[in-house]
Amino acid sequence: MSAALLSSAPLSPISAPSESTRFLLPSHLKNRRRLQPSSLTRYRPGQNLGTSRPFTLRCSSTMHQSSAPSSCSQDSLFYSRAFWVSRSIIAWNVGAGDGECYLYASKNAALCVADGEIQGHDVKIKLERTNYGLPQQVVEKFPHIRDYTAFEVPATLNCQSLVKCQLAVGIFNSDGKCASATGLQLPGILDELFSYTGPLGAVFDTEAVSLYLWAPTAQEVRALIYKSPAEADPVEIVQLKELNGVWSVKGIRHWEGCYYVYEVSVYHPSTLRIEKCVSNDPYARGLSADGKRTLLVNLDSDDVKPEGWDNLQDEKPNLLSFSDISLYELHVRDFSANDPTVPHEFQGGYLAFTLQDSAGVKHLKRLSSAGITHVHLLPTFQFAGVEDEKHKWKHVDIEKLNSFPPDSEEQQALITAIQNEDGYNWGYNPVLWGVPKGSYASNANGPCRIIEFRKMVQALNRIGLRVVSDVVYNHINASGHFDDFSVLDKIVPGYYLRRNVDGGIENSTCVNNTASEHFMVERLILDDLKCWAVHYKIDGFRFDLMGHIMKRTMVKAKSLLNSLSKDKNGVDGPSIYIYGEGWDFGEVANSGRGINASQFNLFGSGIGSFNDRIRDALLGGSPFGHPLHQGFVTGLYLEPNGHDLGDKANVERMLAVSKDHIQVGMAANLKDFVLTNCDGEEVKGSEVLLHDRKPVGYASSPVETVNYVSAHDNETLFDIISLKTPKDISVEERCRMNHLATSVIALSQGIPFFHSGDEMLRSKSIDRDSYNSGDWFNRLDFSYNSNNWGVGLPPKEKNEWNWPLIKPRLADPSYKPQKSHILAAVENFSNLMQIRYSSPLFRLRTANSIQERVRFHNTGPSWIPGLIVMSIEDGHQGVPGLSQLDPIYSYIVVIINPGPTDVSFANPALRARSLQLHPIQMNSTDDVVKNSTYDASSGCFNVPARTTSVFVEPR
Repeated sequence: MSAALLSSAPLSPISAPSESTRFLLPSHLKNRRRLQPSSLTRYRPGQNLGTSRPFTLRCSSTMHQSSAPSSCSQDSLFYSRAFWVSRSIIAWNVGAGDGECYLYASKNAALCVADGEIQGHDVKIKLERTNYGLPQQVVEKFPHIRDYTAFEVPATLNCQSLVKCQLAVGIFNSDGKCASATGLQLPGILDELFSYTGPLGAVFDTEAVSLYLWAPTAQEVRALIYKSPAEADPVEIVQLKELNGVWSVKGIRHWEGCYYVYEVSVYHPSTLRIEKCVSNDPYARGLSADGKRTLLVNLDSDDVKPEGWDNLQDEKPNLLSFSDISLYELHVRDFSANDPTVPHEFQGGYLAFTLQDSAGVKHLKRLSSAGITHVHLLPTFQFAGVEDEKHKWKHVDIEKLNSFPPDSEEQQALITAIQNEDGYNWGYNPVLWGVPKGSYASNANGPCRIIEFRKMVQALNRIGLRVVSDVVYNHINASGHFDDFSVLDKIVPGYYLRRNVDGGIENSTCVNNTASEHFMVERLILDDLKCWAVHYKIDGFRFDLMGHIMKRTMVKAKSLLNSLSKDKNGVDGPSIYIYGEGWDFGEVANSGRGINASQFNLFGSGIGSFNDRIRDALLGGSPFGHPLHQGFVTGLYLEPNGHDLGDKANVERMLAVSKDHIQVGMAANLKDFVLTNCDGEEVKGSEVLLHDRKPVGYASSPVETVNYVSAHDNETLFDIISLKTPKDISVEERCRMNHLATSVIALSQGIPFFHSGDEMLRSKSIDRDSYNSGDWFNRLDFSYNSNNWGVGLPPKEKNEWNWPLIKPRLADPSYKPQKSHILAAVENFSNLMQIRYSSPLFRLRTANSIQERVRFHNTGPSWIPGLIVMSIEDGHQGVPGLSQLDPIYSYIVVIINPGPTDVSFANPALRARSLQLHPIQMNSTDDVVKNSTYDASSGCFNVPARTTSVFVEPR
């Protein structure tokens, strides 16, 4: 490789100056699913790159551990155990000693270890060992190497050119033999020398199209321009020029509508070679089918805008406060793939949302009228796992599937045989973040996916629903120099992905963790968010595994979105809500890579995180505990299912503790909310503890808590209830438990979140992880004829160990709800949402308001087992004390009775009020709830079994 390939700063000789076992995830971590890396060319020790054959990756706590020796051997260069952390410092975990340390560079990647020395170098530089350790700013950026030895790099070194080479450091004994050698990790010096805030991607103006690519380690970059998505030969090959790590070229305006890929010549640590990597643009805004090439498309062009698009902000439903949000999680394909009222060509795609009279759209309209404000769409960016071109999909004969018994193994066998070749996947395996997924469009080539995505957003907004995009910035699908779906790791190898101390890629999110602590990774995330907000008018973002992103990045994201304005950007940035999974595990746990966006760290940020405490207390155990472990709504203590949880006193205690957890959650999971616990002590939410002694309450405001009882991960609400409850109760009773669980979420302070189908008793035939289980197990039926229960044993891979529990339940016809049960569930859910939005008291905006107005009764050691009694008080106009928020009701009492019998509860504090059952419940078709009563003279309430009753005091 000639020196001419080293761009504008050629490298010149510089004289040295004078002297796995299975990964047991945390109980609060959802069941990780989904990523199936493609085949990769080779394996190197310390690099988790797969094999020469496709394989299915499972999470492993030992996946990144290295057992390789640290001695100086040829294998040593396959690792990158030293860190070039700043212009002047290389950090390496080597012991104290007199050995001399040298930095080596090879333009053509010819370094090797032989005969006790490092050979093949173009440059050899002596490094000076320091005695004062790493500077504070380095420790803050790289806390996991805080104790490493610091070596000083000569100030005269041409670092800009060196980073384009294969690099290594070596320690030598007094006899001149190499004692240890390793490669270098470069993010620190790349951030210091090449952090960049200028244009990236394709930039359109009236006369030209310009391309910009950040690739400071590349030796050469070319763009291959194609007229169409499929033609073999490029019509033009253009050389990009580099300035300070950014490669660019100014092209002709007629490039718009063409396709391109980059050809990047770069040293790749996975192969120890200079590779010629062919890649899409990380800032792609359009793609050909299956992401083969990047489409040159101008998102500001009128040609890709539906009629009225620029004025959509004026049509968006009103949102006065984030506390008014309620979230409905939905998968694009689930919504319409099985809806016969949708034309076949629209089924499973964006355009299904644009129909006005389909069963699914009518259902969404009903939810919107009841109060649901936002539809949260599972990933809609370009992801792997589903071919974009529908004619490539494989299908299973539905009649054949329907012919098998409800507990048969046959259905799952047929589904899993084609699961990687059908049209279904949740999509948590990102390829490119900034382009809509092609398989949901009627044509994956050209701008069709852009136009149809915008039409979907427009249609949902017009029926009163804002749109949340599920973003997955914590990992990418592929890495290495060869994989078609590898993008970031081809452009700047070793930079975008978080690496362990050996240089292997961290995989705690399952595969290819990204590193938002690096400047240009963070920038890519922020730029992508802005693109979706401005160009697709997205109303909110849900962050997958948000805890693996740095808090700094999330705070910047919130600030960036908040700065967008209707006048300048065409969107109302302050109305964009962000939330995500604040789980704290893996290499980032306890801020191991910097302060991460975990539940506790987000206190005071105004960013929401999922509250797993209320979920686990309601259902019992955790998604990773014993499947028969009961909880508050599934019969704990009050209706035991036979699973041994200890003696009666222990189980009663468990119910009492669960009730405390739920009450903290109903008060928005506030850290400082004061309540009386089951022992009669006055405690804060942060003083109510989980089994591992971590606090239950962690939020500073209600908008930081997203309460939920089910989501796309793990079993559906109805399925988990059917699994945990005693076998001898009726399906009607299980349905009421489903209602009860959704009522707790709907009537809590904070932001309620519902999995699509919770309101229809949705079943996945007890599949705990349906990410790749096809349309069959994920079906939604908006005709309300079926809830999809009993369609066969769920797929073997994730469920086989539970088949002995699942099989008899699926086989028992008494478990299956009828249409009348489903219709009742839909009405019950609608009523709950209408009750939530009937009073602002259910949607208090500050922690102080919640503390002042929300009270829990039936607390302390003399409590009635299982009964939750919550009151919310309002003030009166012109009367000292609380301000008046609600013009209709001055006082509300919510009573939740999960037990199998009616309960009476009296409290002097609730005596002599003018309380009556909420009018919505009085007028419902639920005859059970209508039997709820209140006696003012005694302050006594009577609430039927498995019922949530809401009493209101009209003004």
